[in-house]
Amino acid sequence: MSGPGLGTAALRIRPLANEWKRSLAAERADLRAAFFAQPAAGDLLRRQRMLVDRKLRQVWSSHGLSSRLALLAVGGYGRGQLFPHSDIDLLILLPAAVDPPLQQKLECFVGLLWDIGLDVGHSVRTIAECLELASQDVTVQTGLLEARVITGNRGLFRRFSNAIRDALDPEAFSQAKQLEQQQRHERYQETNLEPNIKESTGGLRDLQNILWIARAADIGKTWGALARRGLITMHEAREIQRHELFLQTLRIRLHYLAGRREDRLLFDHQSALARQFNLHDAPHRLASEQLMQRYYRTAKAVNQLNIMLLQNLKARISPGRDRDYHVINARFGTRAELLEASEERLFEREPKAILESFTLLQEHHELKGMSAITLRALWRARRHINPAFRRDPANRALFMRTLRSSTHVERALRRMNQYGILGRYLPAFGRIVGQMQHDLYHVYTVDEHILRVIRNLRRFSIPELAHEFPLCSRLMSDFARPEVLYVAGLFHDIAKGRGGDHSRLGKIDARRFCEAHVLSREDTDLVAWLVEHHLAMSLTAQKQDLSDPDVIRAFADLAGDERRLAALYLLTVADIRGTSPKVWNAWKGKLLEDLFHATRGLLKGGQPTLASSVQVRQSEALAKLRLYALPEKAHEKLWKELDTAYFLRHDPQEIAWHTRLLYYRVDTQKPVIKARLSPAGEGLQVMVYVPDQKELFARICSFFENMNYDIFEAKIYTTRHGYALDSFQVHDPHNRRPRYRDLISYVEFELAERLIRKAPLPPLTRPRLSRQLRHFPISPEVNIQPDERGTYKVLSVIAGDRPGLLSRIARVLTAYDINLHTARINTLGSRAEDVFLITGAALNDAKTVVRFESELLEQLRT
Repeated sequence: MSGPGLGTAALRIRPLANEWKRSLAAERADLRAAFFAQPAAGDLLRRQRMLVDRKLRQVWSSHGLSSRLALLAVGGYGRGQLFPHSDIDLLILLPAAVDPPLQQKLECFVGLLWDIGLDVGHSVRTIAECLELASQDVTVQTGLLEARVITGNRGLFRRFSNAIRDALDPEAFSQAKQLEQQQRHERYQETNLEPNIKESTGGLRDLQNILWIARAADIGKTWGALARRGLITMHEAREIQRHELFLQTLRIRLHYLAGRREDRLLFDHQSALARQFNLHDAPHRLASEQLMQRYYRTAKAVNQLNIMLLQNLKARISPGRDRDYHVINARFGTRAELLEASEERLFEREPKAILESFTLLQEHHELKGMSAITLRALWRARRHINPAFRRDPANRALFMRTLRSSTHVERALRRMNQYGILGRYLPAFGRIVGQMQHDLYHVYTVDEHILRVIRNLRRFSIPELAHEFPLCSRLMSDFARPEVLYVAGLFHDIAKGRGGDHSRLGKIDARRFCEAHVLSREDTDLVAWLVEHHLAMSLTAQKQDLSDPDVIRAFADLAGDERRLAALYLLTVADIRGTSPKVWNAWKGKLLEDLFHATRGLLKGGQPTLASSVQVRQSEALAKLRLYALPEKAHEKLWKELDTAYFLRHDPQEIAWHTRLLYYRVDTQKPVIKARLSPAGEGLQVMVYVPDQKELFARICSFFENMNYDIFEAKIYTTRHGYALDSFQVHDPHNRRPRYRDLISYVEFELAERLIRKAPLPPLTRPRLSRQLRHFPISPEVNIQPDERGTYKVLSVIAGDRPGLLSRIARVLTAYDINLHTARINTLGSRAEDVFLITGAALNDAKTVVRFESELLEQLRT
């Protein structure tokens, strides 16, 4: 029964299918050309839908499908908004269960749709089956709510629509959609620099969610309908339509650019999209950064409107849930655990109540937010935050009250930013809202980074979280007037994107703020100093030799006193942790902590000299060795081969470790490779002791690169009798969880074997760059300067980080017979900022230095 009939039909339809495929491609190309000639997102989406409707009717008709069936569009296609590469969601609605002949016809129908170029997602169900699935899954229910008939039995479609409507509980649907939105926002919250236009907070889905809930409650299907029902004004409806149009246009262009369904604003596409919007690189801002700032500001506005409208809809759908109004003061009260203005025109009449509302939310922990009427009033009153408002001492006092609160400082500031208040009160902050940072290590926009820094500072003051950063928690608990730290955090990056040194420009803004808000002279000076020098501690810890007393003394001179030192340490830890989840690691934490303790010791009155520093380290190392019951003079044979530089560069624990492992094999000819869990608390510390050999550093780098491990510190030392005594801090950047006993055994055996064989170094391969580095490359920089004593040269390298980078540098050093003494490997996301302490005859000849720098730059570009 199935064979001949279907075979004949297939032969008859094949020429038609070829023509449908050709005409579909041609008409899609015409739509694309028309859009780029005169971009009109709504028109394109409508014409895309009409084109597909027409093709579906043609294919449906050609298959002679029963008139008892109905072909429905569901989801976004049902809504009538078909983006260039979106799926075409179909529901084939049956009056009864499908029989085998019909099943074959439907399979042929769907297969042909794919053949002609329609990417369909389809389901075949009865009304009863649709109702059962809808009752189990709110996503299915949402798709069916927007269904429209394309062709077929319209009476069946009406029965379907009525059944879906009758089964719908608006209140339960609203609650489910709001929970779904909450979960979606959490899922996409870490995609800050590559947001999803559709799914991220403030994306198209947030706008659709409002209309879905309004539709379910029979309030309206369009923004105009919501305005007519009093949920928004016509002005607000037009504003929403403007934001929706921008997001739709962006998504259409993204689909065409990617040539597929792609809703993520990936780095790969941002520059090309910016050009399509006629944006061009400016001296201090890339075109892509300008486009993304427009997107982020649109998303922020959509998020504000989404919060306001969902609150309004909730109040309409569940009016009986409001409890009594409880007075807080003459201006505000609470209702149903929400803050509510005493009357809708409160903010218009008393603009200072704008900041007071956030203060009250901060101080009344039982409140979950603002009521619908209050959010709406706040949204409309933003224009009253003008120069006169900012100059008002009462408003300034309210803002400082927020910063001086003992709880929820970051939450209050985040709410202000979310509702568009913070950027109006602080215009300098408003300029950096949504501003991207293509520096390859900040993964958040500037405003989001600042709020995360303040959150990190706030967490240091919470006793329950003291286990996270014990030193920070102790310092914060003893720090008088912590609001100065929050002000410094608020202003430390506020001048990004203006050109010039953002630290110095931010210092001016910070001082102006402090003076206007009546901070004491001492606190004003501290805030300004912190903003100006907020990078100093990180740079010193990660790029300078902390074993050098002169380095510590210079940093102590900069800090001046213990309060400034503590404040800078707290801000630095909070700042680094606020750039990206991947930038902070235990080793950076140890470097900062070591610098803090060394500097505080000096500020307390200590005056270390080289001789006293060596003596202290040796004494502490001997005390640790006695714990292992070693002979009293066990250390002497090794230590006589070590000079002052060794004892300055290694801490007592490391000196004791080396001595315990080597005291009985000082003259061994076999490599001694020993590894242990790093004292920093992350990764491994590896000791290499071997008669010095050419290409040793390059060989070790190659070994760890093959393991996919990163080196973030190397101490390279040659003993008086010609042995390399090197120490490496390594870790797995992918945070895999190995069995450390097996890992240590592997490193000790395999690295020793490699050093014994002295096999030729493997050829360098062209590394695979990250997407971000491909599209926002870093021009490599090489700088060679003498250190302060003139003993060493300091080689500073900045380049895009990639596999094999350290090996390339090591090979160039080897080629010029340059000796490496220490290496500080500082990786900031996709950016490497490495510092090497080097010596060698080649560095004394200017022409050779130029050749060395040129060759190194060439390797960094490869």
